[in-house]
Amino acid sequence: MKGIGFFLGGLLLETLGFRGALWAMAGLLALVLAGVLLSLPPMMGRKKASRSVRELFAKNPGINALAAARVVLFGARDVWFVVGVPVFLYSAGWTFTMVGTFLAAWTIAYGVVQALAPQIVRRSADGLSHEVPAARLWSALLALIAAALAVAVWLQAPNLEWVVVGGLGLFGFAFAVNSSVHSYLILAYAGSEKAAEDVGFYYAANALGRFIGTLLSGLLYQWGGLLYALIGSAVMLLICWLTTLALPLARHDAARVES
Repeated sequence: MKGIGFFLGGLLLETLGFRGALWAMAGLLALVLAGVLLSLPPMMGRKKASRSVRELFAKNPGINALAAARVVLFGARDVWFVVGVPVFLYSAGWTFTMVGTFLAAWTIAYGVVQALAPQIVRRSADGLSHEVPAARLWSALLALIAAALAVAVWLQAPNLEWVVVGGLGLFGFAFAVNSSVHSYLILAYAGSEKAAEDVGFYYAANALGRFIGTLLSGLLYQWGGLLYALIGSAVMLLICWLTTLALPLARHDAARVES
């Protein structure tokens, strides 16, 4: 559905223009809001929560390290995905619909690879001994892909737009596997009593990473074009890899820190 959204976004820009596209999306979101207000039961999914901000952030080492890795992982994607690549492709002569179609195809393929991730990274008996090294491996591969793309842009490789498109296809494959491994690990590290809160904390880190990536995408592209956006992505992925080195390999090492 996210992929279809990217396609429709490009199509709306092509047919209605920027302002018209915004009004169309606002109208559709109003319908969604009305549906949510009318259909969802009150106080859905209540569970014991932390009593203070200090307790909320007193997660076990596995959750804290994974949340930090998630911030830079999604920041590393959105730093090129939100502004850098769409503007680069548009400046290379692509139409809004073409750019939207590429982003849609990338997102849909990313979802397909996520669904296949359990066949790519086999589950270990203890749930961590294969998965934690996999998180480290795929983070390192992502950093290398982003760095290679930055070098290609810096050298102005022939048929650069297609080099970027192909490279981002490889990036998407590695990113989907890495993201799926992270989503498995948060459940492996989460405590049973506050699993919902632990998962929410992890996805808050995800949202923070997307905010940072979106902000940097515009700033870095304005300062240095796609090259700066890809360098920013490579740096964030290097930080992601370094952060995964702190992930515990055994469950007893990931015991919850009591406040």
